Amino acid sequence: MKQIAELLAPAGSVETMYAAFAAGADAVYIGGSRFGARAYADNAESESLLDAIDYAHLHGKKLYLTVNTLLKEQEMDELYEYLLPFYRQGLDAVIVQDFGVFRSVREWFPDLAIHASTQMIMSGELSAEKLKELGATRIVTPRELSLNEIRSIHKSCDLEIESFVHGALCYCYSGQCLFSSIAGGRSGNRGRCAQPCRMAYSVEQNGKVILPQQKGYILSPKDLCTIEILPKLIEAGVYSLKIEGRMKKPEYTAGVVSIYRKYLDRYLANPKAPYRVSEADKKHLLGLFNRKGFTDGYYTRHNGTSMITYTAPDFRAGEDVFLEKIRTDYIGTKLKENIKGTVKIYQGKPAILSVTAAAACEDGNVSVLQKKEITVSAGMVQEAKSRPLTKEAIQKQMEKLGDTDFSWESLMIETDEASFCPVGVLNELRRAGVQSIKDELLKVWHRESVISGETFKEKAQKTVTDVQDLALIWHASAETKEQFEVLLSQDWISQVTIDSHICEPDQYEKFVQKAHQAGKMCFLYLPKVFRQENEPWYLEHKEIISAAGFDGILASTPEAWLFAQKYLLPGKVSADHSLYSWNTQAAKELSSWGNQYRTLSVELNRKELEASADLTSELIVYGRLPMMVSAQCICKNTIGCKKQPVELTLVDRMRNRFPVKNNCRECYNVIYNSLPLSLADQWSSVRTLSLRSVRLSFTTETQTQMAEVLAVYKELAKTGKTSAKLENTTRGHYKRGAE
Repeated sequence: MKQIAELLAPAGSVETMYAAFAAGADAVYIGGSRFGARAYADNAESESLLDAIDYAHLHGKKLYLTVNTLLKEQEMDELYEYLLPFYRQGLDAVIVQDFGVFRSVREWFPDLAIHASTQMIMSGELSAEKLKELGATRIVTPRELSLNEIRSIHKSCDLEIESFVHGALCYCYSGQCLFSSIAGGRSGNRGRCAQPCRMAYSVEQNGKVILPQQKGYILSPKDLCTIEILPKLIEAGVYSLKIEGRMKKPEYTAGVVSIYRKYLDRYLANPKAPYRVSEADKKHLLGLFNRKGFTDGYYTRHNGTSMITYTAPDFRAGEDVFLEKIRTDYIGTKLKENIKGTVKIYQGKPAILSVTAAAACEDGNVSVLQKKEITVSAGMVQEAKSRPLTKEAIQKQMEKLGDTDFSWESLMIETDEASFCPVGVLNELRRAGVQSIKDELLKVWHRESVISGETFKEKAQKTVTDVQDLALIWHASAETKEQFEVLLSQDWISQVTIDSHICEPDQYEKFVQKAHQAGKMCFLYLPKVFRQENEPWYLEHKEIISAAGFDGILASTPEAWLFAQKYLLPGKVSADHSLYSWNTQAAKELSSWGNQYRTLSVELNRKELEASADLTSELIVYGRLPMMVSAQCICKNTIGCKKQPVELTLVDRMRNRFPVKNNCRECYNVIYNSLPLSLADQWSSVRTLSLRSVRLSFTTETQTQMAEVLAVYKELAKTGKTSAKLENTTRGHYKRGAE
């Protein structure tokens, strides 16, 4: 029968995988030597990972490989050869963030399951359905989704749902965090997050400190623990219960798995029975690792102070007794599969060993057991000259299974008790039997080679054109009415985009009319995070939005893009920089959806931008970049919810100041960089890129600040050069690129 729930454990190493399986995990997710979102974990090398895949399958377990980072153009050529050995070995699934990787894997390995990483921010029914259409078998939900949102996704499509149940919580929506990347060059989208969220910040309002730095771990959430609401998660439709922690030690993984296994089995055995977690087991979980206690996360609340550590999030150690038990029971422990054997030793015949075992395999996603049997022979049994070979002597040699994956459930010995067989022959017989039954059991998992990846390695064919002779669209976005009014007077700007919160929907048409009267296209910018719980408001106003006359919509996430395409302005939707397209295949995927234009990633350097850019792409050349988009609210978590916009400032220990805006309609925060990006002094280089447009993104700027910026870029637009210089800005990744 089909499994009701899967307990999925992290494995930062093969040793951790052994411990996780010994403790009761059904599957592990593990990184290889490349392309994983935990670049600093002790990831497995190829040979040990191939063995790990076999080990998992021999014991009825599964192994998923993380390929959940964004890949640069030159890295895509390496992906096929990297994945091919794991595919042949029987890899169960790849976990993917990059749409280009998704597209390539689907073409190269059609029968390999793809799990959509939480980094994709598939936050609703539309994005889940799209992934199913593209060929995904599972989605990993954002940690921020509520039980109701998960339940709705589960009811709308039959994709497997994987959700986090234990471990660290990111402050930012996964995949939307640029803090580590922009501030230090280590990109979370490349598996190299430096965790700036675990640092202390003071919070200021209008220059006044409202949260001092010693209590300022405002971006550091407590660890997630859902052991007490496990039944609710399963009832909501969560199939795979995911434990976070590929950077953790084997003891942590085994300990957490063992406790979740205990309560998962207890619930599944009798779902109607009262469900209670003992205080001792809660204490054990706390002792393994926690940051100022636990939270059950966003499943039952949107955000709040109870989820944040506030003070230094140091590890609170527990008792040694439980840890010692974990080490004794699970660390270094390998699972053994029972096999049955019959040995036949008869004079004048080869020594024969027959072995039977039950093989676990998948049949239509249902786990079934199939009986496997092999027979091997070795040497020639001779007549005993003095002492015949006894059953006990034969059994002693055959029982030496040592570090193999097997143990004898039963072993029958048949002999005429008048024969002699050298110990070396018996050892050879045993080794051959063990290897043959292993090969037979794994045969169902191993795959043949598929079509060469060269078939799909399409190099970007770019027309050689002097792009400086092509018309370039100057685009500016505004988050306030005052910013919008300033932009109207700029005759060199031909596209303006207004934030959806700039006014009430019944005023949208007036903004569009003003833009059109000024000779400009007008786009609408949807929220940076678009969740299913937000969709009713937009459905209520879809007629107004559709009829307002917008020339297009700019979307930051798949759910926002798909919603706009279906309900608002079909055929006129474009992708912002956080709907990532780092490589040609990702760009092709977005184009196949009907995407109008795409914004290039702010994490690529000049050379990488050149490889990615084309005449349907846009580059942000000015603006405060959003470092974090969070379901948490710094205003609520410091001075209380005001249900209205409040501008705050985070200040780090180096006195860098990060503006914070709260979005009340969709209830999320945006933390902006301390310095705005400006590529004005790189204009001659920027202008040689193949681009549809360049964008000036205005967020926190006053009219005076805007005037200074616009003067510089107007000169560039008119003459191609400028003598002015913008102070206190950064080039971002344009010169360096993200690790």
